Amino acid sequence: MISTADEALLRRAVALAARAVELGDAPYGSLLAGPDGTVLAQAHNTVRRDRDITAHPELKLARWAARELDPAAAARTTMYTSCQPCTMCAGALQRSGLGRVVFALSTAQLVALNPESGAWPTVPQHGPALFDEARLPIEAHHRRG
Repeated sequence: MISTADEALLRRAVALAARAVELGDAPYGSLLAGPDGTVLAQAHNTVRRDRDITAHPELKLARWAARELDPAAAARTTMYTSCQPCTMCAGALQRSGLGRVVFALSTAQLVALNPESGAWPTVPQHGPALFDEARLPIEAHHRRG
């Protein structure tokens, strides 16, 4: 359920996306808010400017939260973002322990507005392979606990 308070913070994320465009970056913005609605951090996409394919605002904020917040505090936050997080960002969000994500545009809506945003090729993957060798560092890590 999205509240009027959520909508206000979501509008701020959309404004960050608009600011990104003004700066020559891709149109995506996000912010992270505490349980009382206080903005803890915000970011916009800088993939073009930084020449860094991982410079998505959702990923930047997930990293910030994992580094700066203890797990209990992270679990009480909400990320507001202009578009539904991509697969890369969704993985980082899961690992960061954030409590919730609210987005303005779905991936399907984004692709309808900008078809090239859904045109990423699938990279072939082959595996699993070398199980006996690959498991050794994992097992050593768990023994060191």
